[in-house]
Amino acid sequence: MFAKKTMSVVIGLAFGAEFLITVWAQVRPGDGPRYVNGSSLARPTDYREWVYVGGGLGLTYEQSRNPQATPRFGNVFVNPSAYRSFMQTGVWPNGTVLVLESRFAGTDEFVSNNGKFQGALRALEAEVKDSRFPDGWAFYNFGTADALRDVAEPLAGEEVQRCITCHTEHTAVERTFVQFYPTLLEAARQKGTVKPGF
Repeated sequence: MFAKKTMSVVIGLAFGAEFLITVWAQVRPGDGPRYVNGSSLARPTDYREWVYVGGGLGLTYEQSRNPQATPRFGNVFVNPSAYRSFMQTGVWPNGTVLVLESRFAGTDEFVSNNGKFQGALRALEAEVKDSRFPDGWAFYNFGTADALRDVAEPLAGEEVQRCITCHTEHTAVERTFVQFYPTLLEAARQKGTVKPGF
């Protein structure tokens, strides 16, 4: 009799815990993409609190089209849950959000002499892995710093085709430039998820 009561209490607690976890997961906002109207991406305002995976100077489409242009810094951030998953598996989970922050390069400070440092924000873009999109990825452009949009529609037509081509032909893991992020590249190599040639 005591065993049956104990078992009933345990089962009741298990169902109660499962219910609370389900409700908590639905109510608690995650760190993945937040959509407006199903596919437009709300600009993640807290992306600078996410995991910084790497940066570069002059690694932009603008630089490749115009080598004389002043190089820009690019910083890449990823939502923390996607980073943790990648480090364990070597692939990006559904709900990955990568934010590319473009910044002007400064050179006119006394202490820098010939060096360059990151200056004012120039533009903000994002790439999202979501199985609902063609090929599972979508690209977004929030615009320039003087006119950042709060919500961006997924790129389409010729604009997105350029992104897809580059992110297919030149990336080390899936549609991402993991070859430029040493910690991620090491994890991907350990998991065997790096594309041939990298």
